[in-house]
Amino acid sequence: MMDIRPNHTIYINNLNEKVKKDELKKSLYAIFSQFGQILDIIAAKTLKMRGQAFVIFKEISSATTAIRSMQGFPFYDKPMRIQYAKKDSDIIAKMKGQFQERPKKPKKTPAAPDESGIDAKKKKKAKEPVKTNQKVNPTQLYPPNPMGGLPVPGFPSNHALAEQPPNRILFLTNLPEETNEMMLSMLFNQFPGFKEVRLVPNRHDIAFVEFENEVQAGTAKSALNGFKITPTNAMKISFAKK
Repeated sequence: MMDIRPNHTIYINNLNEKVKKDELKKSLYAIFSQFGQILDIIAAKTLKMRGQAFVIFKEISSATTAIRSMQGFPFYDKPMRIQYAKKDSDIIAKMKGQFQERPKKPKKTPAAPDESGIDAKKKKKAKEPVKTNQKVNPTQLYPPNPMGGLPVPGFPSNHALAEQPPNRILFLTNLPEETNEMMLSMLFNQFPGFKEVRLVPNRHDIAFVEFENEVQAGTAKSALNGFKITPTNAMKISFAKK
């Protein structure tokens, strides 16, 4: 690592290979975006790239802080190994005006049509039955409240929440579909008093986070309210109803 010069991009290996690519990228964004603006995250499930990823920051200082802070961090039960990438990523090279086009790979020859003159894939697709919209059971919009008491109504993502009095339990809304317990735990366990994350069955867009007391919950709420888990999903946090 000492022989590699500081770079906008950090290289991470020793990642859990069982984690799906989309989930991996979302989780990496969640824990590394606290260090600065992320331009891109590159991860692939090919044999050569398994257990590895690249996180590209806008500023080199962000990459440096990320390496110092997250080296050896237990990520999906495996300690991350992090260093600067050896070369600039394409997006950084373009920003510097140093990007050079790579030779394009030859395109694959399209599949030959069968005797009837119809492409095999199109023919197969034509035989598939047309799917109709499934009816939604209204009861699915009102799952049981994991905190006890009345059911949680089906909040839309842009629902304006009335401010509740302080509570040691936080209520999160506007979460992306890929949200999972690991992702939220890594965001909130950096604050003192964190106890657990509780997801709501059949609902990806809402969750509860519990702290030891109201003051600690309020600190986390102030710090993370409006935090963008993805570029299009700003998390909304309010105190849960007592």
